Amino acid sequence: MMPDQTAPYHRLGSSPRRAWQVNAQEAILAQGDQPRHVIACEAAPQNLQIDLARTAIVVVDMQNDFCHPDGWLASIGVDISAARTPIVPLQALLPRLRAEDVPVIWLNWGNRPDRMNLSPSILHVYKPDGTGTGLGDPLANGAPVLEEGSWAAAVVDELPIAPQDVCVSKYRMSGFWDTPLDSILRNLRVDTVLFAGVNSDQCVLATLIDANCLGYDCVLLTDCAATTSPAFCAEATLYNVKQCFGFTTDSAALVGGMDAARGQERA
Repeated sequence: MMPDQTAPYHRLGSSPRRAWQVNAQEAILAQGDQPRHVIACEAAPQNLQIDLARTAIVVVDMQNDFCHPDGWLASIGVDISAARTPIVPLQALLPRLRAEDVPVIWLNWGNRPDRMNLSPSILHVYKPDGTGTGLGDPLANGAPVLEEGSWAAAVVDELPIAPQDVCVSKYRMSGFWDTPLDSILRNLRVDTVLFAGVNSDQCVLATLIDANCLGYDCVLLTDCAATTSPAFCAEATLYNVKQCFGFTTDSAALVGGMDAARGQERA
């Protein structure tokens, strides 16, 4: 018996990029051909062609505790000037990516108030002798370090989160462990992940490496990522990304590729 083609279909799926159409008689799992939106940009070790229809940007840890003068790192004497350098290029880039329907994913530290999602090894990284101000401890302003929902864990005001953006809390250097990040990217039908944020040699790199191991195509945006670590750490990160885990480019090259593609469409 043929399905009743007159019965209305309803969409099942949280993402318009991956959804079924269903009614009482039929479930249409075929997604159809997703429109391609390919741009070209200069990159290393090779230039790239990227399909923006299968791309997302993951912005890592651009939070008050890492990037604000009253945040945690500054309070323990870290020079955060480098951590703030991605702010300006991201202010320009993120609206352009949203206009191209590229999902923006904010991947941020977000401890439970009871710290039950933090192992001793994680606590040791930031409080090696058990003293001082570590994860979950209160700052001078009373905000608990990187606790989910607190001022300390909030993204800096200079980078507003849009209603359509996706926020993911993490509790490890890599954003893929014990989080829904992989499920979200797959629901968005993402193949290529652009990486931005801090610290480029720590949480950004750890997440990028795991993304590479999971089969995603990884691109580090060099002007949108930074670290408060010594310069040799940043140099090693760039070397390893290009050698082993993906590609590097910058926001100017990406925007240039988008502009060129738009120009070709109008021609």
